[in-house]
Amino acid sequence: MAVVTTAPPTLSFPRQTFAKLSPHPFLLAHLTPAEPIRPNGRSPKSFRSPTLNTSSLSHASGSAVVRIGDTAVVCGVRGEILLASDVPGHRVGSSTQASNNDEIAELDLLAPNIELSTGCSPAHLPGQPPSPLAQTLAQRILSLLHSSTLVKAEDLRIWHTPSLIADSDTAEGSLQEPEVKAFWCLYIDILFISLDGNPFDAAWAAVIAALRDTKLPYAWWDIDREMILCSDKLSQAKRLQLADMPMAATFAVITSGRNTGEQKSQAWILADPDTFEEELCREVISVVVQCSVGRNVRLKKIEKSGGGIIGKEEMSAIVAMAGERWEEWHSLITGTV
Repeated sequence: MAVVTTAPPTLSFPRQTFAKLSPHPFLLAHLTPAEPIRPNGRSPKSFRSPTLNTSSLSHASGSAVVRIGDTAVVCGVRGEILLASDVPGHRVGSSTQASNNDEIAELDLLAPNIELSTGCSPAHLPGQPPSPLAQTLAQRILSLLHSSTLVKAEDLRIWHTPSLIADSDTAEGSLQEPEVKAFWCLYIDILFISLDGNPFDAAWAAVIAALRDTKLPYAWWDIDREMILCSDKLSQAKRLQLADMPMAATFAVITSGRNTGEQKSQAWILADPDTFEEELCREVISVVVQCSVGRNVRLKKIEKSGGGIIGKEEMSAIVAMAGERWEEWHSLITGTV
């Protein structure tokens, strides 16, 4: 009687188990082939397709919902009035004296706040205090709002021109100089519904879209009541006029070496990293660019953390990819093709 021998069963793991047990070799197995494809199905230079909806919140001055892959953000802008008399040391100035945009930073007229404790990811459960990531993102967005001078100070001022005062000698009226009676303070609330990597790009895009959607009601100083009044007519509301539309693009650097001291390790630049890739990266670069007619890319800001792999050639390629990403965002936000 013949004996049939069978080969012992081989041990195999599903993709999800392999990724959890050995994440770095799992990612390298996708990047080392001649035509690398990331575990999420994208090439190293490809971004996730964004979607955008504006005016989503009915009780906000402006709002937007941005989704990039599995990262979804809701941003609402709420305008509140700050009386000039309530600002310590503030001197009521004329139009010439008050033309400096520095007062936006000095008076804190832009106040972003980020909420991650919404259950958007396993690392951010509801009820937790603000995480270091949320505080860092809020500070980065505030710094970029100030450095880019995106919001004009003139749009946030509420002026009042005093009435004619009769001159006893000439019996003619003299027109007083206009003065700033109050300011609009914009509270920018950013709430993450879900988070799968690259929170800064999604949050900044939501801020840009929400500010472009913001309409502030017509406000004036009432002499009799000595207070600011606002009109409830939508036709009199004034839309914010943003000075520019700088957009952010984030890239992660993955190396084949496990130790940072390995000099001969191979490196890959991954555009728009997800959470899995962010946990394995050795270097992160965020580039903020503004493009103009003729595809002229103007570099607004660079933020870099970790590593020293990126050189001049790699940075030039990153800026070029950021310019392409800007065109995609510009078409989506402005509604142009």
